[in-house]
Amino acid sequence: MEKKVDILVIGAGPAGMVSAVTARKYYPDKKILVMKNISNGVIPCGIPYMFSSLTNPDDNKMGTALLEKNQIDVALDEATRINRNVKMVETVSGTRFIYEKLILSVGSSPVIPPIPGIDKKGIYPVCKDMDYLKDCIKNIRQTKDVLILGGGFIGVEFADEISNLKGINVYLAEIFPTILANSFDEEFASIAEEKLRSKGVHIFTGERVKEFLGSGKVESVRFDNGKEIKADSVILGIGASPNTRLALEAGLEMEKGKGIWVDEYMRTTDSDIFAVGDCACKKDFYTRRDTPVMLASTATAEARIAGANLYQLKLVRENKGTIAIYSTYVNGLILGSAGLTENTAKKEGFEIVTGHAEGVDKHPANLAGAGKIKIKLIFSRQSGILMGGQVAGGISSGEIINLIGMAIQQRVSIIELETLQIATHPFLTSAPTVYPVVLASQDASSKMRSSEAH
Repeated sequence: MEKKVDILVIGAGPAGMVSAVTARKYYPDKKILVMKNISNGVIPCGIPYMFSSLTNPDDNKMGTALLEKNQIDVALDEATRINRNVKMVETVSGTRFIYEKLILSVGSSPVIPPIPGIDKKGIYPVCKDMDYLKDCIKNIRQTKDVLILGGGFIGVEFADEISNLKGINVYLAEIFPTILANSFDEEFASIAEEKLRSKGVHIFTGERVKEFLGSGKVESVRFDNGKEIKADSVILGIGASPNTRLALEAGLEMEKGKGIWVDEYMRTTDSDIFAVGDCACKKDFYTRRDTPVMLASTATAEARIAGANLYQLKLVRENKGTIAIYSTYVNGLILGSAGLTENTAKKEGFEIVTGHAEGVDKHPANLAGAGKIKIKLIFSRQSGILMGGQVAGGISSGEIINLIGMAIQQRVSIIELETLQIATHPFLTSAPTVYPVVLASQDASSKMRSSEAH
């Protein structure tokens, strides 16, 4: 069977859905179809919260109502081959889709490390499939000892959530010296670590898992240093790798094995094929190096660029690189990071100055619900341009890191942040006299002036 569509989107995750909806807004007369290969998908960011915070795991279902509302067709099928010569996609069902424009939003697959015993029962990669996840949740709720392998965002969120379940010992293992090492400097990572430990999470940093032990099903874990712990369930939260097979077999260019090569408008080496989300390569905003950032927020930003520019470059806002803006929630603590950390900036050879501020997120400080807030900003010492920021505190931290991300994207200077015009309110923000973003900028500015004087 053969079907003709104007715009074919392969993949119904956040990037696929947003690219299709954006295309509908810019090209209202085009026939658009989204192909999905999983009948019950999930909202990726909500996966950890299916264990405890969500009463019903089904509440995290990724539906297709948004697509249907925008008159976008949906097909449950799996692409097996792209024939670029005739602009056709073949599928498992035998259907051949003829397209004008094709968007690859095929995502990523969890990394399975080559550790002896990794294939034992009770070891769960994080797959974005509702039926698989519900089975995983059911089994883990019945276990006594759970190990989360990987101390990045996903691992930390799993540890926080599962520690809410009674009668389960939670262990978190990270090979780096600190958790969240890729996104936060040590003084912020330590706050998160303290929050997890206060909930009873056992954290092993700087340790590598050597082997999973047990007969058929995992029963314990042995580390490189010889230490063993009981674990009748293991969650693999150590990252994902781009799904590139379709693109590779179609002859599209790859970026050193780290995703499908795309230009600033998300076009592949075939001008009629775009790639967005986890499957597309990412370039660091400052260095243009490959960066392994896989975030729904980044994916949807790429999707809006692709969806708008399918037929003409209508949205003259090219993808200037990945800033990598993260935020997470750990036992009441909000942590946010954007751009370069102090560690990564120094590793790249940038000459920087940092600014720090600590305060209270409401005013006056004894107002009900007020809590501590801590901010760190990283500036180029010579130009004064903002290069990165980190924040830890209450709910307002989630939007403060977005403000910092926008400032990075627009290459805002230290002087502009020192004179930032802000809205404040006792229940919503720190006092205007001690607004932490401004204070951190002033701190960095004074350090710059001091170094110039010497």
